[in-house]
Amino acid sequence: MAFLADALSRVKPSATIAVSQKARELKAAGRDVIGLGAGEPDFDTPDNIKEAAMDAIKRGETKYTPVAGIPPLREAIAKKFKRENGLDYDPSQVIVGTGGKQILFNALMATLNEGDEVIIPAPFWVSYPEMVAICGGTSVPIATSIESKFKLSAEALEAAITPKTKWLIFNSPSNPSGGAYSHDELKALTDVLLRHPHVWVLTDDMYEHLVYDDFKFVTPAEVEPKLYDRTLTMNGVSKAYAMTGWRIGYAAGPIELIKAMDMIQGQQTSGACSIAQWAAVEALNGPQDFIETNKTLFKGRRDLVVSMLNQATGIECPSPEGAFYVYPSCAALIGKTAPSGKVIETDADFVTELLEVEGVAVVHGSAFGQGPNFRISYATSDELLEEACTRIQRFCASLK
Repeated sequence: MAFLADALSRVKPSATIAVSQKARELKAAGRDVIGLGAGEPDFDTPDNIKEAAMDAIKRGETKYTPVAGIPPLREAIAKKFKRENGLDYDPSQVIVGTGGKQILFNALMATLNEGDEVIIPAPFWVSYPEMVAICGGTSVPIATSIESKFKLSAEALEAAITPKTKWLIFNSPSNPSGGAYSHDELKALTDVLLRHPHVWVLTDDMYEHLVYDDFKFVTPAEVEPKLYDRTLTMNGVSKAYAMTGWRIGYAAGPIELIKAMDMIQGQQTSGACSIAQWAAVEALNGPQDFIETNKTLFKGRRDLVVSMLNQATGIECPSPEGAFYVYPSCAALIGKTAPSGKVIETDADFVTELLEVEGVAVVHGSAFGQGPNFRISYATSDELLEEACTRIQRFCASLK
């Protein structure tokens, strides 16, 4: 349609949203569907956070807020970065957005010129390259391997950097793989970045608190303080606090970048929802003990899913360090024929047939820039996960 912007031709719809929508439509039509596509905890928001929101409504906190966020929230975020990450930020270096997505988008919008390159390790969250494209930049995906648990090597990062590189987008723990970088793994990457002072780091730490076993989370500017002046550290309350629908993300970084993002947001949405911001104050400042409880449940689910998937014919599933996803390979099943007579030529074919035959909705790996794999979100009950994995085992056994 000639009326629409050329930029739209560079952007694809979100595959994860599409899978969730397809599952909802099939359920509405009466099909027995287990949806494992959504990237959100199935737990409810803790009561103290909900009560803080209701108190804010009763106090009349229902007006426009400063674009960059209410002062108590920016102060709570600065304290969080100091307390949990050893990072010193003044509240003036903090910005609050309508979800982490807006933070990332505004940072790219504020910095990218045509021809600028953004390095994105694959597999990657589906929105990163689309945001880069909308903002006029060029994505430079770097493939990783299942043997490395889908983590970027220092050698591959070094090889991808050019004079046009503006950002490295760094996500740990990862959506979609769940892979998380240890201190030493991250130090190898920051050593490379020190040699290239024109490259900035955009971190996505949204799954920071969802790490398992004895894994210790670290973020780039914490590992290498010399990167502090060219790192935007992004986080939010969505995952750890089960607040996806509240839409609060935040970041801290150099004051000039924060001011530029503030200006863009001021012409775009203005401040995030006032009530949600007061709820986020309580989330960050209030009791944190429920996070450990939820982590224990997630770890049990991870172990269940990894074990059952590795018992399925032709599936290889590493056990990730964090988030609530697994990213199994279905490479051994490519070329096989489904009961419908359809030949499985791609991971997209695999997930389509799985949904049609067994009613299990997962997301194909090529949507995340690397296949043949698929992503499962294990943010649902043990009973549903066990049934879904049983169906996946049955489907894989049926391929000839």
